[in-house]
Amino acid sequence: MELEQKTVLITGASSGIGEASARLFAREGARLVLSARRRARLDALVDEIISDGGEAVALSGDVTEPDHADELVALAQSRFGGLDVAFNNAGTLGELGPLDVMSDQAWRMLMQTNLDAAFYGARAQIPALKHAAAGSLIFTSSFVGHTMGLPGMAAYGASKSALVGLTQCLAAELGADGVRVNALMPGGTRTEMAGTDPVSHQRIAGMHALGRMASAEEIARAALFLASPASSFVTGTGFLVDGGNSIFKG
Repeated sequence: MELEQKTVLITGASSGIGEASARLFAREGARLVLSARRRARLDALVDEIISDGGEAVALSGDVTEPDHADELVALAQSRFGGLDVAFNNAGTLGELGPLDVMSDQAWRMLMQTNLDAAFYGARAQIPALKHAAAGSLIFTSSFVGHTMGLPGMAAYGASKSALVGLTQCLAAELGADGVRVNALMPGGTRTEMAGTDPVSHQRIAGMHALGRMASAEEIARAALFLASPASSFVTGTGFLVDGGNSIFKG
């Protein structure tokens, strides 16, 4: 198993890529510390993992609160003795629309969720990851703002592009400590965040060379690669899992 006896922290674990990753990582032997705001869904996921023979514990909370990041690391250390992998996955699309009519509040909320939370998480996780045999720190970024700009998504693109810069600088800082840092960059993915409008899904699918959107499970498999020893010489990357979006011009 790729993550046997590894302790993995996942934020945004109650749905989408985070939930799919939690299930996959559990099957690969990980001991999981899971975070999300929706406590009932998070607890149900933990119960499911445990009933299937896995190990998991949950702590619901808001990733925009620095104390929550500290509490998650403390839980990993007290329950499982340390932290090997941190997957900072929680994020939001925020308010879509032209930037010149976006409110200060909408901009700040998006940046707090997508960027500030990554800072809080990494700051709390790095000391523990330095003590791991081969720590892995992962952020969920996006193709938006990196390989493609989309109208109405300036704030989202800015926040996700910033995660790539954060990834590269932290990879340089932490390489000597044996900690790898990478940004997972999914293409269009069928999650709750993407909604259920078939017209929108068709439009998004058309942006990809494969002509479809990804499943959350497909993105989770890429996250597993970055979390596992299989990617032992991979650090500082914006790891595209985008169905050819970056090379397909439609």
